Amino acid sequence: MADLSRLRPDDRADFEAVLHHALGTADIRGALGADPTGRAAAHLRAHALARADDIAAAADEPYRSYLAVRRVARHEARGPLGAGSLLPALAVLTPLVAGTSAAALLLTGGLLHVAGTLGPLPGSLVAAGWALALVAAVTGLVTLAALLHTALRRRGAPPAADQVEHARLVWRQELLDRGMLPHLRRHLMPHPETAITPCSPPDTLAPCPARAREDRTPCSD
Repeated sequence: MADLSRLRPDDRADFEAVLHHALGTADIRGALGADPTGRAAAHLRAHALARADDIAAAADEPYRSYLAVRRVARHEARGPLGAGSLLPALAVLTPLVAGTSAAALLLTGGLLHVAGTLGPLPGSLVAAGWALALVAAVTGLVTLAALLHTALRRRGAPPAADQVEHARLVWRQELLDRGMLPHLRRHLMPHPETAITPCSPPDTLAPCPARAREDRTPCSD
């Protein structure tokens, strides 16, 4: 079973858009502005993209809600009779084929009666024609009832596209506030020219505090 907490490939573009927005916020842009080469921003961006699943996990609940709404909308978009299966084709073709066949059989049987053809054939053709006419009427009514039921169920409900867009915006906002910005602020490198030193946590990019002494001896924690 797929891990629902992992970011879907088709949502990577949204993730990168949120990352771009976060890198443009005042505090992060100001901190990265100290590096005119742009290497700090590129490094921070690459680090965030590499940790996409970890960052997205902070907004796991709204992301699951977004996926659920999107899945329902895609299912409904296939049509009320379930596109992708034989049911839609049967619902449309059965009344059409049955009605056409009924008309042909009734016409043929009637002509044979008029021509005075002996035997059971004319009566059999007429009986088969009425049976097919009944099939056409019943299947046509069932299809119409299914369409009306779907229309009444959707009446008054927000369009599926609006629901999906709302869930998407909620997820993106939560991703920005709870995942992206905290992650970037934890991993900011105010002085990109300063290498990671032994006193820095092994999983962060934060350099040691500035040394007061000229010899810049390793700091001690």
